[in-house]
Amino acid sequence: MKHLELFAGVGGFRMAMDLLTADNIMEIETVAYSEIDVNATLTYCANYQTDNEVKIGDIVSFVADVKKINGLPDFDILSGGFPCQTFSMMGKQLGFAEDRGQMFFRIMDILKQRHPKYVLLENVKNLLTHDKGKTFEVIRKTLENEGYIVHFDIFNTLDYGLPQKRKRLIIFARQKEFGEFNFDNELVKDCFSEINREKCSLRFYNSVIDILTKNESTKYYLSEKIKPTILSDGSSAFKSNSDIDQIIARPLTATMHKMHRACQDNYYSDVFINSNGEIRPSETMDKNELAKIPIRKLTPREAFMLQGFPEDFAAKAQNEKIANGALYKQAGNAVSVNTIYAAMYYLITKKIII
Repeated sequence: MKHLELFAGVGGFRMAMDLLTADNIMEIETVAYSEIDVNATLTYCANYQTDNEVKIGDIVSFVADVKKINGLPDFDILSGGFPCQTFSMMGKQLGFAEDRGQMFFRIMDILKQRHPKYVLLENVKNLLTHDKGKTFEVIRKTLENEGYIVHFDIFNTLDYGLPQKRKRLIIFARQKEFGEFNFDNELVKDCFSEINREKCSLRFYNSVIDILTKNESTKYYLSEKIKPTILSDGSSAFKSNSDIDQIIARPLTATMHKMHRACQDNYYSDVFINSNGEIRPSETMDKNELAKIPIRKLTPREAFMLQGFPEDFAAKAQNEKIANGALYKQAGNAVSVNTIYAAMYYLITKKIII
């Protein structure tokens, strides 16, 4: 099966497809990809063999030329984590009124010309309720009008072997000529539970302790100046429960390099890490006491591992001189590899994708 990856980022869809191929579930070859961010493209090329693939680059300028769309290699499935900030609860929720919100229609520009059998998309869960559900209704109807049967559900990364609470909307569409089918989170979870983990190429972790490294570089540790801010429970205008040493990580964000409070990002004490998670200082110390012990943020390596990427994924990007700030953004924007693998595994083994 041939695969086209749009809004590729660092290739979360592609990584899942590659692992399905490695596990002999189905041979899937990525033939083209789009990504406008220069640093993300460098990370992508550092981790995948892309020499013979079409590099679409900026999808807006690409789809403006129908000849370029029709010149793409044949492909059976189109995937994409189209920009989500415009629908996210963390943003202004401008939806289709913002340029980034228009990117779904750039996907449609390709679908209308090429009509692949399958479409697999990912976005924030808030897309379902944005503008009282009107935004998603446009998306669903647009796909249906182009000849697709559309199913969707909210999937949590935590259900698929990665210690991160990350709920995302996954949309799968198949050409109507192939008939109706079933697709939702519970069906995928049940199917995924049957996977032989010993023979599967995915990475599985029970908690963040399986990922966190002891004796990490001092550059990842919080300064004495910033610790009180990170640990703060907020202000009169914004109240939060800023807690560190979470066994299951909070959702990674594209802006985690900006060092949000510990209610939004993930921070860990040396005591927690060195005790293999058995001791949580926050259970016995107040915020003033916590501010006096060593606390660090995630490393880029750990951030990518929480998304299901290989242990050396960040290192290959760092070899290309990609700064840590860019790597954090890439990890926060990525789709979780295990979740996409699980969805595809279900669709393939249940003969929905053939």
